[in-house]
Amino acid sequence: MSEPRWELLPHAADIGVRGVGRSKAEAFAYAGIALTAVVTDPNSVVAKDAVAISCTAPDDELLLVEWLNAVIYEMATRKMLFSRFEVRIDGHELTGKAWGEVIDVERHEPGVEVKGATCTDLKVSRDEAGQWRAQCVIDV
Repeated sequence: MSEPRWELLPHAADIGVRGVGRSKAEAFAYAGIALTAVVTDPNSVVAKDAVAISCTAPDDELLLVEWLNAVIYEMATRKMLFSRFEVRIDGHELTGKAWGEVIDVERHEPGVEVKGATCTDLKVSRDEAGQWRAQCVIDV
């Protein structure tokens, strides 16, 4: 089984994100890091302030969209970027924390503004090796 990770996926107009993990929750957490990578290098973000995030949805795919949109909301309203996530999923209810810091334009050099997670290329699944993948396209 490979290590958990995040990935950016090519898309014609927007940017796809994918989280890969040993559990569904870990894949969602890495999808959050991929979301940050759309804006800036996640390694440039200091994980010093925690923000609680929770959401619900009728299925795993829509829960991913709700999760990422909740992270985007916190980024926009708090003017923060996040580099570490902790996620717990119970059924179709997610509770989590995001750690990050207020945006420093000179240090973070944000490239784009994320508008929202979409249902395009939306998929939450477990592969043959037992790893979870959580992915969708982000509107930028």
